[in-house]
Amino acid sequence: MGLPIVVVNPRQIRDFARALGRLAKTDRIDAETIAIFAERVQPELRTLPDAQARLLGELVARRRQVIEMIVAEGNRARLLESRRLKKRIERHRSALQDELSKIDSEIDETIRGTPIWRENENLLKTVPGVGNGLARTLLAELPELGKLGRKQIAALVGVAPFNRDSGTLRGKRTVWGGRAPIRASLYMAALVASRFNPVIARFYRRLLAAGKPKKLALTACMRKLLVILNAIIRDQKPWQPA
Repeated sequence: MGLPIVVVNPRQIRDFARALGRLAKTDRIDAETIAIFAERVQPELRTLPDAQARLLGELVARRRQVIEMIVAEGNRARLLESRRLKKRIERHRSALQDELSKIDSEIDETIRGTPIWRENENLLKTVPGVGNGLARTLLAELPELGKLGRKQIAALVGVAPFNRDSGTLRGKRTVWGGRAPIRASLYMAALVASRFNPVIARFYRRLLAAGKPKKLALTACMRKLLVILNAIIRDQKPWQPA
């Protein structure tokens, strides 16, 4: 029908309904609440992904699911004593590994078939610590990369610290929300980058020397790495340590 579409976190709508004092929940009430939310908040319109982008997103999501099944089956096998059951699990793991190889091939073909994706993947992988996993997750699940400012992109992924201040009280900054699959891939990349990327490693050591807990320092590294990748796609220039 040509109407604009906005995807909003359901929790945001529910919190809005509570703020209005609407505690009951029916289809009619939900429809009215969503209409009021759209009118007053006016969430940002974003272009819907095309068929090729949706395919890449599905492939990357399915790859993640297959890897989770492989890991889960391995954990189950370690708890078993029966050799017969272990062999069955190994056969299942082998079939999953074959499926994973096929998915990887399909992802390769999909990215190679789209010049802008191929170029962006190559740009992202110039950053030490960034491999196929993070690059392809970003291409599939963060189309806003390179189009938003550093604070916006960090908040969208869920690695931006939010204040918890009231009067003279200064609460602990926390990160929450965002896109969990991207955060998981970004976490693994930040672990590698904190050792082998000269900029991230220096930043990580400085935070530890300042007394920051390792978890907080690593989250800051995730945010810094994301900001770097955002700038690379925005400027269409490869990694430059300086």
